[in-house]
Formats: sequence, structure tokens, C-alpha cells
Amino acid sequence: MDAKIRPLIISHLKKDKKLAVLIENCEVTIHKEPINVFDDLIRSIVSQQLSTAAAATIYGRFIQSLDTSVSVHEQIKNKSADELRSYGLSFQKAGYIQNVARHFEEQQLFDMNWDTWSDEDIILELTKIKGVGRWTVEMIMMFSLQREDVLPLDDLIIRNNMIALYKPTSEKKQLIEDLKSIAEPWRPYRSYACRYLWAAKDSKFFK
Repeated sequence: MDAKIRPLIISHLKKDKKLAVLIENCEVTIHKEPINVFDDLIRSIVSQQLSTAAAATIYGRFIQSLDTSVSVHEQIKNKSADELRSYGLSFQKAGYIQNVARHFEEQQLFDMNWDTWSDEDIILELTKIKGVGRWTVEMIMMFSLQREDVLPLDDLIIRNNMIALYKPTSEKKQLIEDLKSIAEPWRPYRSYACRYLWAAKDSKFFK
């Protein structure tokens, strides 16, 4: 299901005059699907560092290999590394998706009500899985769980476009702190501000 961003959120974010320019010139639609954190983590790992087309091809091969009568995590655990690699996965990614399957089973996360978890608790839990970093979890929170106040500064598009738009002069750790301060007025809707920063990539606003 697709939906527009609520007028209340738009009004709040447009108080930032630089961000308002992006909002007035870019369109963002929120696509909502049934929540399945496990499946989305697997897809995210498969897709890392690949073009959209290549990721779709490899993920498609992997999905076609599954038996719909058997749980996905059991099949992932039972496949050999060579079999997983035959779909186009690297040896490392094959190990990572098996780590996800084992962790979800051991911690009984498949039917978890994630709405009862804070953002930081979700990050702490899922980054325990080898191969799952903070950026991956932030993407899950934004796009799978529809969390409204995520600021993924590990995302190069977000970070670089904020630098281009607001022109902070600091570097390294101080730069990250300054970007957090710039985004502070966007609370509690930083996820939506980031969607506009993504939507405006490669546009005239950053030249």
C-alpha cells in the first residue's frame, strides 16, 4: 500500500528552510508492506554492494530454490555454503544469512512484536548477528518497521547530501555531531527528512 506523507509531518519539516526547498520540489511516497523483519534482513544482506538488477537476480534465484512447505530459516540453515554460493551469493554473505537464521531461531524472534521495542533495543539485538551492521538495521527500522525518527548517518547519500545542503566545516567525529545537531529540529520525523534527502540525490540542489 502506498501513502503520502501526512501534512502535519510536512509542516513540521518545512520549518527548516533548506529542507523545505527539497520538500517543495521532490515527491516522496511511503510504500507499506506486511512487516517481516527476518525476510527483509535476508534480502538486505543479499543486496549489499550490488546493483539493483544484480541483487534482484540473485535474490530471485535464492527464493526459487526454497520449498514453500518448509520454513525458510530451516532451509537456510541446512543449505551448504556451496549451494548458497551457486545462487550468486558470496561465501561471506552465505554465512551471514545463516547467522540471521540461527539467531532468529535461538532468540525466538520470528513472531516478535517489534512495536514494543525501542529503536536502540532493536539495533542492539540485531547487530549481535555477525554480518548485520547498524546501517542495515536502520534501513529495516525505516522501511520494514516504518519507524518515523531514524537518522542513518552511516548512509553515504544522507551524509553527503546533508553536507552539501548545510555546508558544515567540521570533520570526522565532530562532523557527525554537527550533522546530528542539524537534524535535531526534524524530530520526531527524521526518517521522513531522510527520505527527501534520498529523493533529491543527483539533483540541482546539491550542486
